[in-house]
Amino acid sequence: MKLHTAPSFALASMAVALLAACSPSEKAAAPAAAGTAASTAASVPALEAKKIAITAIVEHPALDAARQGVLDELKEQGYEEGKNLTVDFQSAQGSTANAAQIAKKFVGDNPDLIVAISTPSAQSALASTKTIPIVFAAVTDPVAAKLVPSWEQAGANISGVSDLLPLTPQIDLMKKIVPNVKNIGYVYSPGEVNSTVVLDELKEKLTADGINVVAAPAQRSSDVLTAARSLNGKVDVVYTSLDNNVVSQYESMYKAAVEMKRPLVAADTGSVERGAVAALGVNYYDMGRKAGQMAAGVLKDGKNIADLPPARMDTLDLFLSKKNAAAVGVTLPEDLLKEAKEVQE
Repeated sequence: MKLHTAPSFALASMAVALLAACSPSEKAAAPAAAGTAASTAASVPALEAKKIAITAIVEHPALDAARQGVLDELKEQGYEEGKNLTVDFQSAQGSTANAAQIAKKFVGDNPDLIVAISTPSAQSALASTKTIPIVFAAVTDPVAAKLVPSWEQAGANISGVSDLLPLTPQIDLMKKIVPNVKNIGYVYSPGEVNSTVVLDELKEKLTADGINVVAAPAQRSSDVLTAARSLNGKVDVVYTSLDNNVVSQYESMYKAAVEMKRPLVAADTGSVERGAVAALGVNYYDMGRKAGQMAAGVLKDGKNIADLPPARMDTLDLFLSKKNAAAVGVTLPEDLLKEAKEVQE
């Protein structure tokens, strides 16, 4: 069961239309009105058919949600797959070599736009073309990844939406769950820039607090369980960032966490359903919608991607799981439960 409490920045609105009964004269006029509406609709020019290519380094709930957000936003903007939009989606299955091959294939197909979800996919796409517009999503630090020159300026043919999270709230969350934390474990992929950037920042911030970071590298997704188990007896809590190999194997992270009796704290809210005790992160579907708006600007309005600076998400959601907390012997504080957008029993 899921309990929704205190959603932080969520606003909902509903519009209700009341239909009045028509008089005979109004009914007689109805066909003419309908004809006028039809004529007006017919006068609106249909959008020119477009072809886009979408790639992700791997398929997992967060990246899948981002992709769906892109497609839903494009549909709302008038581009519907199977009608006036052709979509070619390819997953690299966690392999950077596959990502490079997919990017080269896409360039050969010459789509109107490439959507690259994740840092490795965006890097591969940019390495393969300097002319086809690229919109990225779920890239933590596009500047460090050398995708864009700065946060204020897009690349010549690339821009998008970052999932960069402020680490201080993440650290505060870990301290609330484990008040006397001294050692924080971090499983990561050495080949993912978004993961190494977070590791460096964690070390910088936690050292000042007298907290040690125990890093466990997992080069491939198949290494995640072994890396997580290597933290046994060395850490008080395990933090997982937006590392795609780790997120794709989160059930392995949970298995190790239960064995160690150590809580998982995640940067991806979808990971709570898969084993994390707590997560403070962005909504990946909403991120996809934001990236979709950027893509629509290029496809529909003829905007130059170079004129669209990279964007960030501006809200964070707190998700908690009482069940996962119990599995690792942790009791969630009542004040934290009141702050959560969603508490899973």
